[in-house]
Amino acid sequence: MLNTEPQTTTELPPQPVEPLVKLSDAAAGKLRELTAAEENAATGLRVYVYSGGCSGFRYGMMLEDQPTPEDVTIESQGIKVYVDGGSTQYLGGAEIDYVDTLMGAGFTVNNPNAVSACGCGSSFRTAESAGSPGGCHH
Repeated sequence: MLNTEPQTTTELPPQPVEPLVKLSDAAAGKLRELTAAEENAATGLRVYVYSGGCSGFRYGMMLEDQPTPEDVTIESQGIKVYVDGGSTQYLGGAEIDYVDTLMGAGFTVNNPNAVSACGCGSSFRTAESAGSPGGCHH
């Protein structure tokens, strides 16, 4: 026998989606300062991961005037962030910060995917991929 009673379904509210990468207030402020003179509205921060360092992977960052077709483009605090497709697996949920201390100033990555980092803090390792450890060169 078929049930002809109307079925009620409870629709769950949409879950917030964690951005691939986000910028801290300090990082966004510094990037605005660095790009203030740029006329190209597509100028943004390229963030990438490459093999190297004593823990297996290193971060790279540079200003980029436009994305490539393979990039994932994120906008955080009004700043464009470009991440190549190969780096997305290592950066999910990461926050880019800018620190200015007596020891120096620069951008850092707070990455929830990193399970360990080298003593000098310039490279990292994830649980899924250990990478190929190398020397600690800055």
